[in-house]
Formats: sequence, structure tokens, C-alpha cells
Amino acid sequence: MKLSLQVKLGQQLSMTPQLQQAIKLLQLSTLDLQQEISQALESNPMLEMAEADEFDESGADAEATLSSAQDNQAAETGEIQTSPTQLDSESGTEGDQDNEWGENIPTELSTDSQWEDSYQGSSSSNSYEGDLGDFESRNTASETLQDHLLWQLNLSHLSETDRRIGEAIIDSIDVSGRLTTSVEELAADFSHEGVLDAEFEAETVDADEVLAMLHRIQHFDPIGVGYRSLSECLLIQLNLLKEEDYPALTAAKRIVAEYIELLGTRDYSQLLRKTRLKEAELAAAIKLIETLNPQPGADIAADAAHYVIPDVLVSKDSSGAWRVELNPEVAPRLRINADYAALVKRGDSSSDNTYLKDNLQEARWFLKSLASRNETLMKVATRIVEHQIEFLEHGEEAMKPLVLHDIAELVEMHESTISRVTTQKFMHTPRGIFELKYFFSSHVSTSGGGECSSTAIRAIIRKLVAAENSRKPLSDSKIALLLQDQGINVARRTIAKYRESLHIPPSNERKRLSSD
Repeated sequence: MKLSLQVKLGQQLSMTPQLQQAIKLLQLSTLDLQQEISQALESNPMLEMAEADEFDESGADAEATLSSAQDNQAAETGEIQTSPTQLDSESGTEGDQDNEWGENIPTELSTDSQWEDSYQGSSSSNSYEGDLGDFESRNTASETLQDHLLWQLNLSHLSETDRRIGEAIIDSIDVSGRLTTSVEELAADFSHEGVLDAEFEAETVDADEVLAMLHRIQHFDPIGVGYRSLSECLLIQLNLLKEEDYPALTAAKRIVAEYIELLGTRDYSQLLRKTRLKEAELAAAIKLIETLNPQPGADIAADAAHYVIPDVLVSKDSSGAWRVELNPEVAPRLRINADYAALVKRGDSSSDNTYLKDNLQEARWFLKSLASRNETLMKVATRIVEHQIEFLEHGEEAMKPLVLHDIAELVEMHESTISRVTTQKFMHTPRGIFELKYFFSSHVSTSGGGECSSTAIRAIIRKLVAAENSRKPLSDSKIALLLQDQGINVARRTIAKYRESLHIPPSNERKRLSSD
């Protein structure tokens, strides 16, 4: 057996806790960041909130930390000049916060009193105080369609059997308001044990009783709920209208009852031939049908609104310069508590001193990571605005192609870092609030050798469809030819993909009898 010695050289990348924290804060959304700051304030006694105009310079450690944080905040406000040759960035200071503590903090508290009894200040941007009054309304589960129907059922004067039948029907209605179980199946279910109580076991429920209760429920709010077909849903709503108020009511009922399939395919020539209506009469009937709700239950349990807090604010001043700044309301300004920092003693290895030193180090890391996040976000947002000034000036059709690699080269960072920065971060512009990833899009080559953004192509498609003749809507092939006339080479399948992403139906479904 021959012995040998092998030497291997390898490299391994290890992330320090500080780097891990910086990456974690970088990819957090605004709400997650506020929660992270709140947890840091609660767990670390060295951290405290600082008012906009108040910065203590007492304490050597606190002063050093604050100075480094303030240096990084010099990039929190930038200014972009819209000159034809170049774009100049200016550094500024973060805007003063309007939120103040309100009343003066008392110097002493009376005996056997609580802090809240002597001081009530305004809530900070990351605090939940002041929002407790609206907590119940924001966190209470929304009313479902079944709850809404059961409430109306309980207000009705019904026998016990009818009430049980009504509950069974309501349980079989989906979120759109459609009855998912047939009347015969509901009646059969009541013939089995376990549906009615013992005193009702001798009773039999036939299909006519279930149907009668179904008709009653169909006239609950919203009208038409419990429908078994689209035709039935629309007829229930039409039957509540009066002929004197709607001259096209009779024609609308006939179309819904007999020719709903032709109406769905927009075969107007067949509708005119079979109904023997004039074109104006058919158009009036279709217009009346379009006012009806084909899914009456969908509006009851509507999705809750989601509010977006922008991270970056973009505005244009009187001199024509675009200003980019971080939203000062996103996160409060933090600092190290100078009083606690002064308690740290060098060379003291006691448990209390070790605890203070550990928290002081963590506070320094947190402030540095927070300042690094703001600086990186500011750099990326500024470069995006520099690249997409034409969009800010003229709209979506002027959007330029942009990928993560382009911004990564400009800010000298990795693409993964740019991806983290632009995820769940929003920018407020005069044209609306957009996620930072919105400004990134692929490109399509033009006949002149240039590039056109996919966002700009979508905007052009939306514009062409809005201006089309509703009697002869534009097909995907026709839109592709129109784009070719503008020098944009796009395949028909690409047009179909972009059109579907804009939730625009195909040409056969956009057809109308009269041009809008």
C-alpha cells in the first residue's frame, strides 16, 4: 500500500451576520420593513426614534453612528435635470417629517401612575397607535354571500321545513350566485335520514317545494341569485322591469330566453333574421341586456382593497427638473440612545455590560443596514428615472426597453441585488404608482434598427383597439400590419399574447351593432 499526500485549495463564500441582515432589509417591502423596525425597537433598548429636528450629540458611540447614518442619507434625495445632453443628479437632505410627538414629555411621573396616563403623543409612521379604532373594521372577515342570504332568510316568515329547504339551497350556491345542485338532488337529500329533525322525519319534501323556495330565494338581494343558467339569471332581472320604462324589454326577454347562444357568439345577422327585429330595435335590446348582472353574487364578497405605500417619490419642479426622493413616511428615523450607550464600560465583562455591548453592536449594524438599503434604493430609482424620462414626459408609448443588467452596470451591483431592490418596491410618479419592476421590459426590433419596449407596444395596442370601428373590430393580424406600418415588427401570436395580458377580448367578442 502506497501512501500519498494530496493538497487541495478551495474557496468558500461565507456571509457575515451583518451582510445577512443587510440583504434581508434590502428585499423587504414597506410594510415588512415597518414591522421589522418595530420589532427592533422593542427588542433592542439601544435603539430609539428620533424626531426630525432633534439629534443629540451626546455620547461618543451614538455620535459616531449618527454621523455615518447621516452621511449615507445624503443620497436620499436626488435631482435629475432633463437637459438634452446629460442628466445631472443632485444630493439633498431628507424632507422634514411633519409627524411630531405633540405634547411635551413630562419630566416626572406621579406615584402609582402609568406612562399612558400622563402622556399621549401622536403615533409614528411605524406604530399602530391611533389605528386601534379602525382595527376591527380592517381585520373583521367580510360578509359572504351565504351570510347575506341567510340573514334575509331568517327575516322571512317561513315554516321550519321551508327554512331547512332554504338553508340547503343557500349552501349549494357558489360565490357567483349559481346553484350548483339540481332541484331533484336537493329534494332527494331530504328523503334520507339526518336531514330533518325527528319531528320532521315523517314529512317528505318533493321537488315542487324545493323549486318554490328556490324562486323565493332568487328574489333575495342580489336579484337573480340561485340561478341555474345564464338565461334564467337574466330573465329574473328582466321580469322586474316595466315595459313603459324600457321599450325594448319584450325583445330583450325573447333574446335571452331563445337566442342566448347567438348573443354570446355575437352572430347579429342570425339574430336579425330569427327575431325579425330592426337593427335599431336589436341594438336597444342588447344594450338593455348588457346592463344586467350575469353573476349577481360576485359583488357581495368583493375582494378587500389593497393599499400601496410608495417607497420613492418622483416629481417635477418649476424649473423642469425631475426630483427623486425617498418617501420620508415609509420608515422613521432611528438613532442610538446616547444615555444607554454611555453606560457601556470598556474592560467590564459583567453580564449587564456584555448585554449592553451586544445590543449596541446590533444597533450599529441595524442602522448601517438600514442606511445601506436606502442608499441602494435611491441609486436604483434614480437610474430608472434617468432611463425612463420619456415615459414620465409622454406616457407608456415612450417607454424604453430596460433589463436588470442595464441598471446593474450603471450602479455597479449584481443583478440579484437589483432584483431584490425592485421587488415589492413602488414609485409614485405624476402618471401614477408603479412597481419598480414595471419599468423593466423586453424589446422588439424595429425596421429602422432600433428597439421598442413591450410596454410601449401594449400601449399602442390598447390605443388601436380603443379607436377601432366596433362594427368591424381589428383582428390580431390587422393590428400586426398596423404596427408594421409604424416600423415595429411583431408577430400575430405576440400581438395575441399582449392583447390577452391587457384583458382585451378577441375581435369576434368586441363586435358591436353600432359604433361607439
